[in-house]
Amino acid sequence: MQLRRRQETFVERCSAALVQHGNTLGVAPTGAGKTVCLSAIASDKTGWDGPVCILQHRDELVGQNRKTLYDFNKLMASDLFTADRKCWVRDGVTFAMAQTLMRPENLKTMPHLGLLAIDEAHHCAADSYLRIIDHTLKLNPKCKLLGVTATPNRGDKKALKGVFTNCADQIMIKELIETGFLVKPRTFVIDIGTQEELRNVKRTAQDFDMTEVERIMDHAVLNHRIVEEWQKMAADRQTVCFCSTIAHAEHVKAAFEAAGATCTMVHHEMSDTERRETLSAFDACEVRVIVNVAVLTEGWDCQPASCIILLRPSSYKSTMIQMIGRGLRKVDPERYPNVQKDDCIVLDFGTSILTHGSIEQDVYLEGGGLRECTSCKALIPKQCTECPICGFVFPIILEETTEYKLCRECGAENPMSAHFCEACGAPFAKDKPTLEHFRLSEIDLLQMSPYRWETMFEGLCWMACALDAWATVVKYQGRWIALGGRKAEPMRLLGDNADAALALVSADDFLRQQGDQGKAGKMNYWLSQAPTDKQLQFLGLTHMSAMGLTRYRAACCITWKMNERGIKRRLEDYREQRRMAA
Repeated sequence: MQLRRRQETFVERCSAALVQHGNTLGVAPTGAGKTVCLSAIASDKTGWDGPVCILQHRDELVGQNRKTLYDFNKLMASDLFTADRKCWVRDGVTFAMAQTLMRPENLKTMPHLGLLAIDEAHHCAADSYLRIIDHTLKLNPKCKLLGVTATPNRGDKKALKGVFTNCADQIMIKELIETGFLVKPRTFVIDIGTQEELRNVKRTAQDFDMTEVERIMDHAVLNHRIVEEWQKMAADRQTVCFCSTIAHAEHVKAAFEAAGATCTMVHHEMSDTERRETLSAFDACEVRVIVNVAVLTEGWDCQPASCIILLRPSSYKSTMIQMIGRGLRKVDPERYPNVQKDDCIVLDFGTSILTHGSIEQDVYLEGGGLRECTSCKALIPKQCTECPICGFVFPIILEETTEYKLCRECGAENPMSAHFCEACGAPFAKDKPTLEHFRLSEIDLLQMSPYRWETMFEGLCWMACALDAWATVVKYQGRWIALGGRKAEPMRLLGDNADAALALVSADDFLRQQGDQGKAGKMNYWLSQAPTDKQLQFLGLTHMSAMGLTRYRAACCITWKMNERGIKRRLEDYREQRRMAA
């Protein structure tokens, strides 16, 4: 398994910060590959001395993370410290459950660690995590402390600055969209006459006063209007709706059902069993809409979800991005043969996007480097709009100018650099969301890939070989289908996209995990050599007819020829699956 280029940078920055500061926080959203990055950091023991412990808070993460470590580094020893098995690895990595390790009798068995890594690190300000951290540092004051999370700002406002003094890197969700690892969002702000009232809602210690939001938003006529707008734009999409209170959610659910849509609901008062069954039904596309109250912003990923409805404002931009992020996952076509997903529609009936700006419009990438947080003085990446350590929101500073532009909605004067009207919040025309900003070109992808991709059949197919593994992207019935395989393993369906570049991302990611970059990477000298006699014989070519053919392209042609029948059969089976599902 090989890291993507952005993952390599993330690992390098976190490792350097551990050496320099002894601790660091790394922030990466859903789809960035946090577990792979953790495995890479844990495998590199140049910055510390001693065994590694990776701490998790959910049972399913323990086995999942251990498997990822094995895929990344098969020579690294590992074991588990859970309720069922309590084994420490003295020269390797131990995956531990926080709820088990926090107990005094279990802490006594802990060896002197060289690195304590905390997955979902926003939990580490809790007393249970602090107990483990304090005990670890008492045993070895030089132990390095690493936190990795997608959601650094805790709702209870307990700052992480007591645990971490810096944030080494933050991968932005926009970067993953631009590079094709998440689908593109299409955002729409729809005013149903509540924006002015919502702007005046007071804030509590954690967020906006949701009881006040409920008073403004929860009216039968508004709920039916919301459903009508959804029916126009996204009635055929798996939809996740974020509401202010349970009563609000119940009424929104009733409005969807009254319009004939299948709808379900989750909230914090439900039992774990009820919640699992509800989420499972939505994941299986048995219901079209799921309404929730502060439950699905973290720790839940459902690939079929392709429409997000915001019926509540959010104090923090990170909260808004978490909600939108629930719909940005790409779909595994093998797992969901009845789902095609090229983008995600975001319907904001509140003020979140007007307040924070659409993620399409933000310019996060200001280059490398750190800056000091105004509030907690922690070192954080320059691109952060909110401090990952303390949650401080950096104000947007507009450049001074003597020129103004007029808002078409209210006529107010605004600075030329303003993206939204300072009087009414309306976006200026040139700042409206655009998908073109996210377009990933095939040229970009081919430059980033560690493998050489060969185009075949007049551009209707791409093929790459990595010794034991291969992948191809084929245009089929107007869409681009990615397939991949390994020796002695069945062929896999990797992607189904309207955009060839996005399908190439899925195929290239498969090769990074399954291929041998050391022997088949694009920099290997043998790729450009003349084909061997055996290759020519297999392809039925002579040296004269094979002029210009490289050994690598010959290998790609042979791979296609050997798998052509299986590829065609797999495409036909997939077409039939989709026909039956429809």
